[in-house]
Amino acid sequence: MKRLAVISFFILLFIAFIAVWNYSYKVGLEEAYVPVNSESHITLIPSETGVFERSEFALDYANMPIDENHQRTLQTYYNNRAFHGAPPSIPHPVKDERTMGGNTCLQCHQNGGFTEKFNAYAPVTPHPEMVNCKQCHVEQNTQTLFKETNFSKISIPKVGTNNALQGSPPIIPHQIQMRENCLSCHAGPSAPKEIRVSHPERINCRQCHVLNNKEVTDIGVFKRANNED
Repeated sequence: MKRLAVISFFILLFIAFIAVWNYSYKVGLEEAYVPVNSESHITLIPSETGVFERSEFALDYANMPIDENHQRTLQTYYNNRAFHGAPPSIPHPVKDERTMGGNTCLQCHQNGGFTEKFNAYAPVTPHPEMVNCKQCHVEQNTQTLFKETNFSKISIPKVGTNNALQGSPPIIPHQIQMRENCLSCHAGPSAPKEIRVSHPERINCRQCHVLNNKEVTDIGVFKRANNED
């Protein structure tokens, strides 16, 4: 009897350890802060390595047939954002308000693919390691603004007009923070047809395509148009 009590005690300790470790691990995944790599001689965010993620699927993307009836358009891509560069909103109901990304969102958005329930392709997330999805992505509760404002959106990049020279690789016309994995938007089943890359198998995109750091437009002092003062 005494031996059984000792064994039960250690089993309870082990279960408690697993529960505490699991809770601590999930809390750690919720952290949105991405530290800068201080060991490098240049400013470097570790997630820059995300450009190589899903490179294992690059050949599959290159040989994948195009579903003409369900492919996304660039207009659809931008319509799902409050402004250019904003995280896309969630355009469909979610299973549970309190569930984490790994249990719900990543089931469809880790590798994408056609979902019959919504009759659409699920876009691939460029940062599957950040599972606290609803910290940035919110559900659509209305199709219109409550009040008009004078907020000026940054112009949406145009496709195929930013080459430095005729025949040279197009410049990346947007910031890449949180979008380091180029293949998530430019290749695969959910890539908008206007920006679908023709050579996903080359993987190292930034070897040829450089960043355009001049996309920010000065809009002056922002004043709300609906200010009642």
